[in-house]
Amino acid sequence: MSEEEFEPQGEEQTPQETGPAADSPGGEEASPGQNLEMLLDLPLELSVELGRTRMSLQELLKLDKGSVIRLGRTEGEPLDIQVNGRTVARGEVVVVNDRLGVRVTEIGEARERVKSLE
Repeated sequence: MSEEEFEPQGEEQTPQETGPAADSPGGEEASPGQNLEMLLDLPLELSVELGRTRMSLQELLKLDKGSVIRLGRTEGEPLDIQVNGRTVARGEVVVVNDRLGVRVTEIGEARERVKSLE
């Protein structure tokens, strides 16, 4: 969102200085580590894909309670762990206290995971 689109609530505020000198106190340029620190609390959507399949509308309409939908994955094949729609790791299904979970079995380096989200 650009500054022109942002409408502050309450008192009118004057535009603040932007650019590298405005990123940190004292006019110093923020280091990459400081920039990353600001993003660590950013909420991300994590999902695990069990599998996919294609079916016709006719097949879809025939589904009933108890129907089994055959997925494209085989038993024991790792599941894709995705962050914001991008695969960052793979894992296997586990049960913990009657709840499903995923044990991570493969994961890329942190730098690769961050880069894949760009």
